Amino acid sequence: MSENSFSDYRLSKEIVRALEILEYKNPTKVQQEVIPVALEKKDIVVKSQTGSGKTAAFAIPICESIEWEENKPQALVLTPTRELAVQVKEDFTNIGRFKRIKATAIYGKSPFARQKAELKQKSHVVVGTPGRVLDHMEKGTFRLERLEYLIIDEADEMLNMGFIEQVEAIIKHLPTDRVTMLFSATLPKDIKNLSGNYMKNPVNLEIKAAGITTDRIQHALIEVQEGNKFSLLKDVLVVENPDSCIIFCRTQENVNEVLDKLDDLDYPCDKIHGGMVQEDRFEVMDDFRRGEFRYLVATDVAARGIDIENITHVINYDLPLEKESYVHRTGRTGRAGNSGKAITFISPYEKKYLTDIEEYLGFEIPQIDAPSQEEVSKGRAEFEEKVNEQPRLKKDKSEHLNKDIMKLYFNGGKKKKIRAVDFVGTIAKIDGVTAGDIGIITIQENVSYVEILNGKGPLVLQVMKNTTIKGKQLKVHKAK
Repeated sequence: MSENSFSDYRLSKEIVRALEILEYKNPTKVQQEVIPVALEKKDIVVKSQTGSGKTAAFAIPICESIEWEENKPQALVLTPTRELAVQVKEDFTNIGRFKRIKATAIYGKSPFARQKAELKQKSHVVVGTPGRVLDHMEKGTFRLERLEYLIIDEADEMLNMGFIEQVEAIIKHLPTDRVTMLFSATLPKDIKNLSGNYMKNPVNLEIKAAGITTDRIQHALIEVQEGNKFSLLKDVLVVENPDSCIIFCRTQENVNEVLDKLDDLDYPCDKIHGGMVQEDRFEVMDDFRRGEFRYLVATDVAARGIDIENITHVINYDLPLEKESYVHRTGRTGRAGNSGKAITFISPYEKKYLTDIEEYLGFEIPQIDAPSQEEVSKGRAEFEEKVNEQPRLKKDKSEHLNKDIMKLYFNGGKKKKIRAVDFVGTIAKIDGVTAGDIGIITIQENVSYVEILNGKGPLVLQVMKNTTIKGKQLKVHKAK
């Protein structure tokens, strides 16, 4: 296909408008291949590398097909990690902003009761990790009768993490009349069996990966004795002077140790690994996304699907022992058409793992010398200047979407028998306001929240102070 613009597809003006504001300029290869097939409601198996734009490839057609009036979930997306679940939920919210699409993320280590309350409200799309999704299904808190789409994202990682049995158990709960899409960087036998057993004549799409090769990512190896790694890291950081960098370690202990040493040097850094409290993990990723610090020290929990713009460098402080992990780690840089650098430290005993990785990549990673003391001395002044300067915060890609939105609080909800359509019907009658100016509506037991788009919040707020909903006068103010 040769589509150059999202407006070439059968997409509503609301979706195209959101994509324009989010600066999705031209469809990537995976989006060009997947969107037309998904819009025809066919099952799809997609083999595609990380960084190829696949979240939007399934989120765009699903947002297009969602019926807003339906209160029960119409799509389920399974992801291997909590971070990815939250990110995919945000992508759905952003792409579906002007269609008022409500997405809910459910995952472990987060209060079940809070998720149960959110699932009782209108939720068009549920994104979650397999264990917690299955939990809600078995307890009857996730209604499945209107489910039309199942997306299995990062299927090979689900397999690596031991989630495939849970995924199969989830599928057995779902309506058989549905569209199923499976996305995976690799297609091992168990994943092929999954698609064979649970999908109807799927269209098989293989997107040749630009991300793996050297056209956007410059790969390099430096040999080093285990005890000299941190000294090498300091030198590499000075010479490379990255704007934004992830330093990958194999274990939580190594992450903690490297972070402590960087901290002692007053480098702007933080860490993420599976042993941290979930809220802390989210907070670190949000800060890194905004550019609050330059160096993120991480285990492979940050290697999958996490989309952060303009990561200039990935450093494998420890060589990954699985070949797929190398691809996923290095795929954090060189995204969305940018270029990046992936530098891997390798100790002599790890060379046996390197052969596997290079066979998988299809090329040899060039070995380079460690930086000389002369190069380090030459780069130090510029490096220290960058390390000490105030970070330039990155713009959130949804900032433009949100800038004209005001969220209103109303002191009435389900107990007063108020529904989303009641808000739409009342607010859309205000002079100068249409249904298209109303965003996501959240109705709880005793309160409701309504987003007003396009800068019309102040007008709606003023009028609603003296307007009843279903004959009831509700208190209204700008939500905190």
